[in-house]
Amino acid sequence: MKHRALIWSLPTRIFHWLLVLYILIMYITSDEDPLLRVHAAFGYGIGVLILFRVIWGFIGPKYSKFSDWPLSIKEALEFTKNIFNPKVYAGHNPAASFVMLGIIIVTLLSVITGVLAYGIQEGRGIFAFLNSSFFKEMEIFKEIHEALSTLLLILIGAHIGGVAVDRVLHKEVGTLHSIFTGFKNIDAKSVNLSSLQKVVATLFLSVAILTPIVTLSFATPLTKSIYKPIKYDKELSSFVEECASCHTLYPPFTLPAKSWKKLMAGLNNHFGDDASLDEATRVEIEKYLVKNSAEHSTKESAVYILQSLKNYPIAITQTPFWKKTHKDIDKQIFKSKEVKSKANCKACHKDIEKGIIEDRNIEIPKA
Repeated sequence: MKHRALIWSLPTRIFHWLLVLYILIMYITSDEDPLLRVHAAFGYGIGVLILFRVIWGFIGPKYSKFSDWPLSIKEALEFTKNIFNPKVYAGHNPAASFVMLGIIIVTLLSVITGVLAYGIQEGRGIFAFLNSSFFKEMEIFKEIHEALSTLLLILIGAHIGGVAVDRVLHKEVGTLHSIFTGFKNIDAKSVNLSSLQKVVATLFLSVAILTPIVTLSFATPLTKSIYKPIKYDKELSSFVEECASCHTLYPPFTLPAKSWKKLMAGLNNHFGDDASLDEATRVEIEKYLVKNSAEHSTKESAVYILQSLKNYPIAITQTPFWKKTHKDIDKQIFKSKEVKSKANCKACHKDIEKGIIEDRNIEIPKA
């Protein structure tokens, strides 16, 4: 009868299941823009977990150390060739070692590119300072992040597949159960944690658990925005007095300069009304709008509006970007008493008149 040995220590198992939980949350929140802050919070948590696992790979117990992994292509081919009667490994076998290393590397790169995309595209987090330099290339970082996330799914599938095959062919070893209990039915030496290992594991795993909790509960640099509410009345009082008195005060970055010039040149027929101004005021407002137009903004919505344009409409609701982002909204909502019109942006975007358009602040009334 084979000996029952402790192969996976408690910290290793906690790391494993926290990573599973966090990655699951990441995929659930990946396509929901209002949940972007949740996505980012758990992304930082995964970053802490991966950092711990890298350190654990050097100072952790036997079987968890990288030096204990049979990372040999020759050995992996031999293992695969003799899959029905393979050499028995107490820790990871060669195939599992390569997959686990791939998961660690790809997850780390996914976190890095995710935080970069969050900073450059959203102007939030620890890399928000890069927004002004790389905002025109924001899609690149997002695409790389999404490609890495897909690759991670493939590696996770390979990992699960490997465990399933082992379960069928070598059930007596108890590899699947060891993920929960830490024990395998194998003749091997059980792991034993040193005081240093216990301290390091407790510290990193505690931080990994607290990171998403603190990030979602308090304002921290991890999700802080570089964009501040704009006091348009302080920047140009005539802009607020003349424009906000009749409709939503549209931030200048919602249209390109040519659109603003076209709009300001036709105030005598402003969407069916005469909104003419004295020439000095008209010129003053036009200069302000052109100076702060979409071309001069690093905000995500400004970039996407510009990219979507084929001509120069004089209303944000006429831009392809606006139409694309609002196409799934029930048309009855625009006719409701709370909204009344597609042009009434502030009915849903509560901070638009402060120059802020963020998914997390959208409040859509019921139809």
